[in-house]
Amino acid sequence: MPNKPSHYDVIVIGAGPAGFASAIRCAQLGLKTACIDDWRNKQGQSRLGGSHLNTGGVASMTLLESAKIYHQLNHEAAKHGIHADAISLDLPQMIARKDKIINELGHKMAELFTHHKIAHIQAKAKLLNARQVAITSGEGHAQTVLDADHIILASGSTPINLPCAPIDNEFIIDAIAALNLHEVPKKLAIIGAGVVGLELASIWHRLGADTILLEAQENFLSLLDQQISGEAYRVFQQQGMDLRLGARVISAKKGNKKVTVEYQDQEGTHTLRVDKLIVASGRKPNSGELAAPEADLLLDENGYVYVDDNCRTNLPGVYAVGDLTLLGPMLAHKGIEEGVFVAELIAGLHNPINYDNLPSVIYTEPEIAWVGQTEQALRATRVPIKVGIFPLSATVRAFALGRTQGLVKIIAHADNDKILGVHIIGSQASELIAEAVLAMEFSASSEDLARTIHARPTLSESVHDAALALKERALHLPTVK
Repeated sequence: MPNKPSHYDVIVIGAGPAGFASAIRCAQLGLKTACIDDWRNKQGQSRLGGSHLNTGGVASMTLLESAKIYHQLNHEAAKHGIHADAISLDLPQMIARKDKIINELGHKMAELFTHHKIAHIQAKAKLLNARQVAITSGEGHAQTVLDADHIILASGSTPINLPCAPIDNEFIIDAIAALNLHEVPKKLAIIGAGVVGLELASIWHRLGADTILLEAQENFLSLLDQQISGEAYRVFQQQGMDLRLGARVISAKKGNKKVTVEYQDQEGTHTLRVDKLIVASGRKPNSGELAAPEADLLLDENGYVYVDDNCRTNLPGVYAVGDLTLLGPMLAHKGIEEGVFVAELIAGLHNPINYDNLPSVIYTEPEIAWVGQTEQALRATRVPIKVGIFPLSATVRAFALGRTQGLVKIIAHADNDKILGVHIIGSQASELIAEAVLAMEFSASSEDLARTIHARPTLSESVHDAALALKERALHLPTVK
């Protein structure tokens, strides 16, 4: 901790995906950079990576991979002629593996900071004005003031708490605690069937929990293409998840080592008794204590930092990136791109972000991924379109893998054939969507995809076949006009 004010070219507040990427790129561009972050792991040790690495997407995806193996051994291995007896689950070991991976990734990030000579300051940070940041290393420690020519705010977001379900992280738990349970609950309820709720349900349902999702909205995954969300609803119900839509939770109370959940839907009021209740109702920006009142940092009514199209706040030389802003959805890769963009902007470069071609992924099994516009949005604005759909059940590789659930959907402009949206539900959808993003970034047509040779047998053939289907030239489906 510095004993007197120190000057930097750039100070970054937050070391999640957006802050980490921003600090690295600033250093690459020759800027003297400090990154202030106060994240600590279970042992109280400093860790980079923010909630995305430590308690969010990476942690969730790691546990899901373990849960998939356990589920496959119990329910799918016999189809391959593989018979395993007395399969048991060591949940503490599974959690320990997740923690080990997170720690290793955190160490690699710290090594990169060292390599690039970035000052990593373990402390709480508060913006004082457009040029100064106050840091406090712990309870009772005096503040130190650092100054910089530029300041990048990247403090991320945290789960939203609901007054109707007060979290105690024993019986009523948040999404962070849900990745560190000591045993599999027999009966589990989740408030929220959005991205986080579905990802957590995919883990615990595969590990044996009777899983109920309570979603207040009447429509399932309403932001997705309706055909994809409809397919997802069917698949998840078929897997045994209990999806209850239009279910608004009124209260949740613990007692006798159970949680009693009361909710309302169109049929009236209902009561559930479960072993654990997970609150997965969205996230809010970490802006509450980010700036001193006298800094006059402009926030909206929901706590998001106001920025212009170049991530500039109302304070000169101060930028905000990642989950703090409404420029795009709360996605790690969105934050990374904004962090790099701002670093380059400070250095005199201008490489704008194309938010229209920003991919989204839900890490369930099967995965869901999409980029661009939905069919319903395009039809609502009367854009003339053509649609090509190819089911994974007609893909050789999907058959060999035993992963035939899902489909690929390509939407193109009816007049110029430009690809306007690609929507996928299926195994490895998160990987398949990258081809669509690249095609759209280069303004490709569906004909371009149809003429691109894909290896066989691969899952990526389904993208090729969807482009052919749009042209009524599908080779592995009956031609439908």
